[in-house]
Amino acid sequence: MSISDYLVRGDAPLAAALHLMDRNGLGLAFAVDADGRLLGTVDVARVQAALEKGGPADRVATAVTKADGLPVGVDVAQFASRMNGSAYVIPLIDAERRVVEFISPARPKRIPVAEPCLAGNELKYVTECITTNWISSQGTFVRRFETDFAARLGVPHALAVSNGTVALHLALTAFGIGPGDEVIVPDLTFAATINAVIHAGATPVIVDVDPNTWNLDPAAAAAAITPRTRAIMPVHLYGQPADMDAIMDLAKRHDLIVIEDAAEAAGSFHRDRPCGAIGHAGTFSFFSNKLITTGEGGMVVFRDAKPAERARMLRDHGMNPARRYWHDDVGFNYRLTNLQAAIGCAQLEQFDRFLARKLEIARAYRRRLSQIDGLLLPAEIDGWANSYWVFSLILDGRRFGIDRDQLMARLDKAGIETRPVFHPLHAMPPYRGYAGSRDLPNATRLSGAGLSLPSGVTLTDGEIDYVCGVIERCLATRLLVQRIGSA
Repeated sequence: MSISDYLVRGDAPLAAALHLMDRNGLGLAFAVDADGRLLGTVDVARVQAALEKGGPADRVATAVTKADGLPVGVDVAQFASRMNGSAYVIPLIDAERRVVEFISPARPKRIPVAEPCLAGNELKYVTECITTNWISSQGTFVRRFETDFAARLGVPHALAVSNGTVALHLALTAFGIGPGDEVIVPDLTFAATINAVIHAGATPVIVDVDPNTWNLDPAAAAAAITPRTRAIMPVHLYGQPADMDAIMDLAKRHDLIVIEDAAEAAGSFHRDRPCGAIGHAGTFSFFSNKLITTGEGGMVVFRDAKPAERARMLRDHGMNPARRYWHDDVGFNYRLTNLQAAIGCAQLEQFDRFLARKLEIARAYRRRLSQIDGLLLPAEIDGWANSYWVFSLILDGRRFGIDRDQLMARLDKAGIETRPVFHPLHAMPPYRGYAGSRDLPNATRLSGAGLSLPSGVTLTDGEIDYVCGVIERCLATRLLVQRIGSA
């Protein structure tokens, strides 16, 4: 957007300022005179106060807070970083006092949904790989990463792989799941979950999710079991644990394999058990936006030695570990490089700090957003620990005044990146046939109304305050627009 999207004439009606603020996402405008010179700022609170005294036809000048602004040559990035949420916006003016730009905490650099933090021993360990020439899938960091990750989860077997998607595929093939088999998957998840099942040659069976946890509904899974069902693949969506007690009980009754898709749930717990370490196998992703990262990468963990040994063989082209270049099966090249594992080891050293920051961010969002009508925050369930990979919420557009996409557009204009909740699998062309005639209302509703807010561990308290402030101003502005529209 250009600066003109934030400018309103002081002699314009209050309604004009209000509609401008509603569109620009900041809930704020700069009042200028006929020559474009700064008169001051206009925000929702001042407009509301002016409306109490007069009406929407009153002049903008009655709601102006005087502001001197800063000269246009100021170092915007340096100044905004010092603001850290302490001031909302500051106009930048030229020698004639015309507004040419403004500063906000997010203006010089958009606030991303997530970004990696590489502030530990990453460079040191990668440098060691390079100086010793151990840069491919052979090297001490791969074994160290697997050992340390397994110890953290309390599992006996962990295999580092090239990404989270192949981790799922490797787990399925390690258990011999393939053509003729059915695997139950939740409708609300990233496509990698169902893609891995299809690539394994098995048939995915899509079921609805629980409206409270947003994860696979055990009752829906139970209703979908047939004689061909071999496995259930619950997903711990956005860090929220699935109901593993019910899922494991269901699997035990029907002699099914449970493979947890914990790509988004490193650090999450279900009744004191780490997510990913409860089922027969668990998979993790270390993509750059995850709690810990290797750039691209993943891990698959097993409770039992037999599938772990088979997965280890398949990961390395199906080669017999005791007979070099002798292939016992058609395998894959799913190995992680020593360079990537070196980054992973450094990230694991910071795991507890990263997780603690994620929980701080979630608490901060809850403090500011929990009282806003029309926002449904992630459920807090006794005995379940959400790691909040990203802090996601559901927007009731009828109560909030604008729908999910309209709010995301306003946040984008304010320099805030958001993400829509995943599309339901059954709605996308490659997967429509896997839902059968099942009704999937919960996934459909949640997908259409859900969004994820900035949640990376590098997010500052000031940026959280800024994000929440924009959301609050969007709501306040929308309520005033509705009020003058019905007056």
